[in-house]
Amino acid sequence: MVNLTIDKIQVSVPEGTSILEAARQAGIRIPTLCYLKDLNELGSCRVCVVEVEGKEKLVASCNNVVEEGMVISTNSPKVIKNRKKNVQMLLSQHETNCAFCIRNENCSLQSTAKELNVLDVPFEKHIEKSDWNRKFPLIRDNSKCIKCMRCVEICDKVQGIHIWDTNGTSDRLSVTVRGNRRIEDTECTLCGQCITHCPVGALRERDDTDDVWDAIGDKRKITVVQVAPAVRAAWGEELGLSREEATMGRIADALRQIGFDYVFDTVFSADLTIMEEGTEFIDRFSKGDTAKMPMFTSCCPGWVRFIKSQYPELTDRLSSAKSPQQMFGATMKTFFAQQIGVAPEDMVTVSIMPCTAKKGEVNMDLFYEEYQGHDVDISLTTRELNRMIRTAHIDPKNLKDVECDQLMQDGTGAGVIFGTTGGVMEAALRSAYYLLVGENPDIDIFKETRPAVYQQGWTEAVYHIKDLEIRTAVTSGLVNTRKLIEALKRGDVHYDFVEIMACPGGCAGGGQPIHDGEELAVVRGGTLRSLDENSTVRFSHENVDVQKLYENFMGEPNGHKAHQLLHTDHHAWEMPQK
Repeated sequence: MVNLTIDKIQVSVPEGTSILEAARQAGIRIPTLCYLKDLNELGSCRVCVVEVEGKEKLVASCNNVVEEGMVISTNSPKVIKNRKKNVQMLLSQHETNCAFCIRNENCSLQSTAKELNVLDVPFEKHIEKSDWNRKFPLIRDNSKCIKCMRCVEICDKVQGIHIWDTNGTSDRLSVTVRGNRRIEDTECTLCGQCITHCPVGALRERDDTDDVWDAIGDKRKITVVQVAPAVRAAWGEELGLSREEATMGRIADALRQIGFDYVFDTVFSADLTIMEEGTEFIDRFSKGDTAKMPMFTSCCPGWVRFIKSQYPELTDRLSSAKSPQQMFGATMKTFFAQQIGVAPEDMVTVSIMPCTAKKGEVNMDLFYEEYQGHDVDISLTTRELNRMIRTAHIDPKNLKDVECDQLMQDGTGAGVIFGTTGGVMEAALRSAYYLLVGENPDIDIFKETRPAVYQQGWTEAVYHIKDLEIRTAVTSGLVNTRKLIEALKRGDVHYDFVEIMACPGGCAGGGQPIHDGEELAVVRGGTLRSLDENSTVRFSHENVDVQKLYENFMGEPNGHKAHQLLHTDHHAWEMPQK
């Protein structure tokens, strides 16, 4: 242990602890902009500087470790003056159009400037401009970039895709797409982790809310919206609602007030996905198809983009089942359109998803009988949902719990846990067991598929169902994914069924409300697990509306019609290769 004094407080911390972390352990807050623990400790922003007794120059607290007997001041006049100057210099290279910035009131640079009482910028303005494809789901605005390097480090160390790079040096440093390529020509998976870790508004999702307002205002169109399971675990965070208050029923109320004609819960099609994907797995496993390489889940479009760009030779190992978003869209524009007597072309299907990659996924076409078009027309992130709620001046505290619409209303706890890592695997195994044995398993029999926290590597489990041995693995985050695939290719491990989600912690850690410096995927995943535990029905094959859909329209799981509507050809579109 190392003993030191910080702001006249005696502190004892383990050797090797940074000054910043030592201060935090003592309850002393030091402002930061570029810092991400264990990922980005460069000290580039210089906002975390402190004064160390006996040293003439201030030191960055994030990348300097404690020493025995240190006496540190985190808020001396010298420190405050230097921090203020550093923030003013950053502002001189930052487009300060806060009033119409996506991160207004949720921007670390803005809040730090306010704390330091920055009232002017005495330096010459130098704003970097750059061209960008505004149709791409991920938007970068270099005029707001503060060169903190977070996006570079997240993409390199957590996701391993290496999309971002730097050009130039010193005050002419610029963060750009690696190799000076256009973003649409890269292997970007659209996981959105760079967005959620950017401290300012330099990175964001393409905002599609105006298109939704236009659709709602078009009296010739029927607007239908679905809400993903993980959205309910996070949407209330920035609207002042507790996790208990932020229910799916209140989201449904908000969407009806916004003006949607029909509101649905994607938990329905998560259950539908289990029926298709689970049946497909049993068929492939029984035929020996998984003897050498596993069948991979296909519900995460970020992961699908990853495998098609990084390991295209393994594309056929993906389940052919569409994601729950796409399955719901296909069902809306066929079965549901017939039921309400509306032509598919007169229907606009919208999804609320915790995912930037879903915006890319909606480009997939549906070709069925006379109808040609998209399963889903517009996909919004949880953040865009909240912006629409605010735009409509809806008071979240006044929302009521209301039911979603009929025909595709039923949902199970198994569908809810799709939003957290391990949830898809567990839901699939619950129903696979039933399909093989003819009765439901003990509900906790597959609990080994539940990673307690986001971790390095992956979680594996072996299950014996009747006389069958099924080997499974679950992981999230694309660096972990690459390690797993390389181990599979080397023959170090063998699995029959593998769940992969691109975002650390699964959908709960995707395109959700941003809390700078906080990782909430585990907390949100716990909320989804609790909802499953409290559900009266926890098996996808017991979803009554899914049963009726097969009986009245789809036929049987993996049957001819189900394959036409609910499955896809992963070779039908291309990804740039690494």
